[in-house]
Amino acid sequence: MRHLPVVIIGGGQAGLSVSYYLKQRNVEHVVLEKDQAFHAWRSQRWDSFCLVTPNWQCRLPGLPYDGDDPEGFMRRDELNAYLDRFLAKLNPPLEEGVRVQRVKRAPDGTFELQTSRGELRADQVVIAAGSYHVPKIPRLAEKLPPSITQLHVSQYRSPSQLPEGAVLVVGTGQSGAQIAEDLHLENRQVHLCVGSAPRVARRYRGRDVVAWLEDMGHYELGVDRHPLKEGVRDKANHYVTGRDGGRDIDLRKFALEGMQLHGRLLEIEHGQLRFGDDLRQNLDNADTVSANNKKSIDDYIARSNIVAPREEPYQPVWQPAQAPANSLDLAAANITSVVWCMGFASDFGWLELPVFDGRGKPVHERGVCQQDGVYFVGLPWLHTWGSGRFSGVARDAEHVVQQLAKRLRATSHDALLS
Repeated sequence: MRHLPVVIIGGGQAGLSVSYYLKQRNVEHVVLEKDQAFHAWRSQRWDSFCLVTPNWQCRLPGLPYDGDDPEGFMRRDELNAYLDRFLAKLNPPLEEGVRVQRVKRAPDGTFELQTSRGELRADQVVIAAGSYHVPKIPRLAEKLPPSITQLHVSQYRSPSQLPEGAVLVVGTGQSGAQIAEDLHLENRQVHLCVGSAPRVARRYRGRDVVAWLEDMGHYELGVDRHPLKEGVRDKANHYVTGRDGGRDIDLRKFALEGMQLHGRLLEIEHGQLRFGDDLRQNLDNADTVSANNKKSIDDYIARSNIVAPREEPYQPVWQPAQAPANSLDLAAANITSVVWCMGFASDFGWLELPVFDGRGKPVHERGVCQQDGVYFVGLPWLHTWGSGRFSGVARDAEHVVQQLAKRLRATSHDALLS
């Protein structure tokens, strides 16, 4: 059985960042990837996809953004080219097409890994498989007529792949809001179920909001110092877009232009959709989050005596009816397709190690588990907002490798003494 000091499970930006720092320390390791490197970026993004954070926040180790548009937002093909350059420069010990089926602790304290290519053993394991494993599609989807085309967000590519007719988009996280916009810009009739995800302005007082938040130290704030503590890991991402140079996503504006907004989708019965009465509340809450964000920037500008242009407060351009209709007939609305934008669930069933809480979430301190030799990298809010993103994954990877190297030195020392 092949025996390695370190096995990394997952060949995305997290696992390959760990490989970068292990190579710097000349630590023997392998990266196992069930598909191909950066699979999600290559295979689960729609045609018009682009980053929602500025290019300058792409900080993979050894290859910060190297293009000529740092304030722009890379589109899918540009991003994949950047990732290819990183992969070529790193030249990691990567094995693609290898699915890890089981990880358990051996009696001698090492780890046994069962994979699609056989067994191997490791002194330490780094779990860099993310947390987006199983597409979330509610069971009520089974109540839709067979004639309705259904896609999960990971399967959506463009409006042209959907049949003619209206489209129901369920969910308004980052992906749901952007896909609703993508369809809307192609003059498709969109019905959008609006959830509780917050929104953020693209630019404010002369700069991208991300630049202000960077200067304010927002992206350095660890989960241990966040007001919500670990609860922040359950919060939805703010919706905004980098499309066409970047802009706000204002669902109210879309409504003025003909998009039909509804509350949460509660039930499907006999071709009838039933929605919650929370549309107004969800829109107002999203606006409140955006306004509070702007106020924090105003306060920072005032404290720092920064000269910046002023902006008038946002005024809602559309309001839902006081008593909106909370039901819709699929046939009457000519809805022929549904795009489920409700994210993913985690599936760590293959990881047979005592490193999870009662909800099945990994328990760790900045990626380091209490179980010796087990680490996580690339999870949302592993340590900071950027932990699962290009902006902060390198710092987390470096930290984990530092802790991993300490254990390697300690075990090597113990072996010499014995």
